[in-house]
Amino acid sequence: MKTIERTCAIAYSINLLGDKWSLLILRDVLIHKKTRFKEFIDSKEKIATNILANRLKFLVEEGFLELLDPDGFKKNKRYIGTDRALAALPIIIELYLFSIHSIKESVLNASQINIKKEILSDRKGFEENIKETYLNFVRKLKNS
Repeated sequence: MKTIERTCAIAYSINLLGDKWSLLILRDVLIHKKTRFKEFIDSKEKIATNILANRLKFLVEEGFLELLDPDGFKKNKRYIGTDRALAALPIIIELYLFSIHSIKESVLNASQINIKKEILSDRKGFEENIKETYLNFVRKLKNS
């Protein structure tokens, strides 16, 4: 991805997070606690493997994800969100709120319906809960 001169915060943010795949990967990491390549491939948006590999590499290079590779084996490799990824959570939530009313509930699965209810009833509480549970999840991964 082309790096631009940092003269505008919005332009810089869009350069980092302006493609849908980066945001969807961060959503899957933070909200759905996905950590492995195969888990990302299985998302319903169906990202191509080459695009996923490129986006994961980019997100690691830019400090949004950290590689957790305890054994040095490719199949044990995990991607975990950093503080920078957690800082993007409000953006993900706001994008969600921007369009959730345009999506028929009949196409949402049970998890999506629960997330919708949680965000709409207490947006700030939802964000705080995601951060807390994610940090606990990462702590457990690192200690295992």
